[in-house]
Amino acid sequence: MQPPSPLKLVHRFLPNKILLFPLLLLSIFHGGPVAAETLAGFPAAHPVVFHSTHVAFADVCILTPRELCFAKPSLTPSPAPRKFSGGDSGSLLTRLAKDQIGIYSAPFRPSNLKWDALFLAGTGIFIATDKHVTGAISSENINISRRISDTGFYGTSAVAGVIWISGIATHNDHARETGYLTAEALANSFPLYVVMRYTLGRQRPDEGNGHGQFFENNAYGSAFPSGHALFTWTMASVIAHEYPRPWVKWLAYGTAAAVSIARVTGREHFPADVFVGSVFGYLIGRHIFNAHCRQGLSEGCHNHEVPDSH
Repeated sequence: MQPPSPLKLVHRFLPNKILLFPLLLLSIFHGGPVAAETLAGFPAAHPVVFHSTHVAFADVCILTPRELCFAKPSLTPSPAPRKFSGGDSGSLLTRLAKDQIGIYSAPFRPSNLKWDALFLAGTGIFIATDKHVTGAISSENINISRRISDTGFYGTSAVAGVIWISGIATHNDHARETGYLTAEALANSFPLYVVMRYTLGRQRPDEGNGHGQFFENNAYGSAFPSGHALFTWTMASVIAHEYPRPWVKWLAYGTAAAVSIARVTGREHFPADVFVGSVFGYLIGRHIFNAHCRQGLSEGCHNHEVPDSH
């Protein structure tokens, strides 16, 4: 058996390292000067009022309506840090655990059963036709497709990081929330991704007989679900919900769709792999946004729970 090329080894190893990034960021913010419980409401622990004459970017408002951006008391003294709503203890691990329970229990809610049936039916159809679709794909543009998927994935990650950093630099609470919830959504999608890959162990299109057999490659590098699709759709979902403007949605979801398609045309995954990864990513991103968005920051936030100010 010919050993895998160094490029392929790096390609399969990178996602494992990259997905540690949101966990590292969350841990830094949890234990650093800006505690996790502070981030829900985003008041500064020791607020300082900046004047536009001294700080040139104090009036920068990124993607947020000006009435929301400048109506917030983000730069005024706050009597006490606000904690997460919904009875959260303020512990990052507790918050992640509650999110995990919410994610895994969602399919069993009576209102979701009809969607579960549609999802399972769609997945079954994709699995049944996977080998035929992949077999019809030309091998001429594989490298171009793989570059497209990598560019979309890493580009979306960079955008989320820039939004977060800009929110910290300009004291824009909305941008800070977007970056934090994006990292939190990635952290919540990662356990599901790892468990499914090690449990289902599906072969990639160029492995085995090319039919995508399950329970044959129970390793991190197996095919089901697609990590690129899962994580790109997770980030795109949070960003598009935070900034529900048509052009943002088209850009975020268009990039995620391009990544998903390119993973198939690049013969890295079967259609079922990217379908499941895309659906899970979108739903996890939406769940985290709806559960933890702060009322008054995003036009798309309908979370009516009021953070505890005590």
